Order: sequence, then C-alpha cells, then structure tokens
Amino acid sequence: MRAFSTFILKVVNRCNIDCDYCYVFNSVDQSWRTLPPRLSPATARRAAERIAEHARTHGIDSIDIVLHGGEPLLAGVEFTRDLLLVLREALAEVSAIRFELQTNATLVSPEWLDLFEAFDVEISVSLDGPGLMNDRHRLDKRGASTTRAVERGIRLLKSRPAVFRGLLAVVDLRNEPVAVHDYLASFEPDVIDFNIPHATHDQPPVRFVPTMPEYGVWLSRVFDAWVGHDHQHVVRFAEDIMALSCGVKGSVESLGLAPSRIAVIESDGTFESTDTLRATADGQSKLGLDVFRNSLDEVLDHPSIVLRDGGLESLSEECRRCSLVEVCGGGYLPHRFRSSNGYRNPSVYCADLTYLIGHVQRHLDAAGWEVGLRRK
Repeated sequence: MRAFSTFILKVVNRCNIDCDYCYVFNSVDQSWRTLPPRLSPATARRAAERIAEHARTHGIDSIDIVLHGGEPLLAGVEFTRDLLLVLREALAEVSAIRFELQTNATLVSPEWLDLFEAFDVEISVSLDGPGLMNDRHRLDKRGASTTRAVERGIRLLKSRPAVFRGLLAVVDLRNEPVAVHDYLASFEPDVIDFNIPHATHDQPPVRFVPTMPEYGVWLSRVFDAWVGHDHQHVVRFAEDIMALSCGVKGSVESLGLAPSRIAVIESDGTFESTDTLRATADGQSKLGLDVFRNSLDEVLDHPSIVLRDGGLESLSEECRRCSLVEVCGGGYLPHRFRSSNGYRNPSVYCADLTYLIGHVQRHLDAAGWEVGLRRK
C-alpha cells in the first residue's frame, strides 16, 4: 500500500540554541525566516484533519506523529497539550497513535514530564558526545556550552522511564567514536542514532584524508563498540544495515530502496518533501502544497515525492549496477545532490557506505549469516 504513516509536524520554527550544522537555520535555504514561529491552532487542526482523512482513505490503523522544530519545547506546555488533544480527537478512529518528540532537552521541566507521561509521548534528545565533543557544534546563542543543560534534561527524562526513548548524534571526525558511543550508552537509551553531516557534490563533507572513507571507518568503530559488549540499546544504522543485508526491510529513509512513508508539515501548513533537502539548495524541499488546499494523496503524487520514493529507477547508473544497492539505497537523497543534474548521482558518502556495509556484512558472515537470511 502506498501511503504515509509517519507525520512530522514542525511545531516551532525557532530554536534556543545555535548548532552550526543545522539544516533548518544554518543552511543555504533560509525559508525559516518567512515561516510562522509557531504552528497556529487553526493550522494544527487542519493538519490533524488531513492526517485523519489520509488514514481513512488508506485504512491505516497505526501512525506516528513526530513533533519537531526548531526546538518544539519553545511552543510551551499549554500549547502542546492543546495540540496533542486536537490530534488525539481528530485521529480517534486510528487504532494506534504513537507520539514522538525530538528535542535538545535544555528546556525540560517537571511540567513537561507530566505532559509527556499523560500523552505517552516518546522523547529523543540530540547530543553529540561528552563535553567538548558536543560543544564543537551545539552551542547556545551566546556561544556557550549546552552540554550540562542537556545532561540535566536527560536526567529529568530518565526519572519517568516510559518517556525517554533515544539519543541522536551527528558525526564529527575529530571526536573519538568509541568515547562518543560509550558516553551516549551510559544514559541507557533504547536507541542511539548517528547521522553523518549533510553534504552535497557542490558542498562536499569535511575530510582530513580525502582518499579515505573516514566516516565509514568512524561508524565501523561505533559498530564494533556496540556489538563487542552486552548493550541493551539499538544502534539504528547498524541494525538497519544488518536487517537489509539479510533481506529484511529497514526502519530509516536514509538506507535501502523501500519508499519513505514520511510526510512533513511546516508551521504554516505547507507540505515539504524530505525536509533535509534544505541543505542542498534554496527551495528544494518545497512542494507548493498545503493542508488547507491539498490532500495527502496529492502530496503522494507530487513529482518530488515520486522522485524521493522512486527506488532503483531513480538512481544513477553507477548505483543501479552496484551489488550493495539493496542495502545503501544509493545513499540518502540530499547527499546525492549536484546543482548541474539534481539527484541522479552516487552519494558523496559512497565510499564510506561501501566500507561500513562491508564491515557489518563481514561481521554477519563470521557470525554464520549470509545475505538473504540464509544461515550457514
């Protein structure tokens, strides 16, 4: 069935910290400047109605609603409570609704914890590592450290066991990968995500040795740290590569060939394609559709969404010939971009993905598994 099942709501289009790699505020696309700072109640209600309409049309009985930003806690507790009530009311016919929220955790308070607990909201926190490793990029508006404030927020979240879900770190090659992994693991999250920095063929990623797959090596060391100990958490990229290598569908849109099931709704009610396309060029994420005039089925049929979800046929010839394409999926869409020919290019992280996938598959082979779920 071709339909959306995850809906990202941009609740707030402002942030209280200033991460230098942020694709919303510090990329080539500066559209946030013209967007409402906060989702209005009318827009929230119409977005909820569109999601409910889509669920009815396609018989969807389980959906994820992700409250995102900017920093969504800037919306305030009362506004967020009203928003969750609107969503719950509009989606009353949906059997299972999962609420998630991505935050920098600096504004977490007991009042927020009560709200999260009341609505079963699962919280993920952005944190790049301990101390100076986090502060390379994630500083406040005055250029001061945010690490202690984030750690305080995580401790509060952990006081309500059903609330705290996971951590998200962006890779910096200067940071020691095992130290980053072990520090994040010390908070006992269910899931740890690692994102590589957004980069394109026009703006390549920072590398210290351009001929080396440094990001692949870095993530391989994280993988080894994860599988080498009795950790209870999931490392998302590792789990997905292992699943895809064994013929099982992954869970993230940055790997594999399965179409994305994610729809993005901005604070003004406009629909976006993959919102990280803001890191490629101005206007690349825009669809020209909104919740007041257009249905989510119209979003599904938009050429940008068709391209995003085009699978093998949307990839470069080089990618289509590659033996790893079922796993890497050609790489994440923004990382394929070149201004001269769009997205029909290998990822700027192609060598890194090749190294990382090979490393994980060698581990599977040593453990007695072959690609395609065939046990030796």
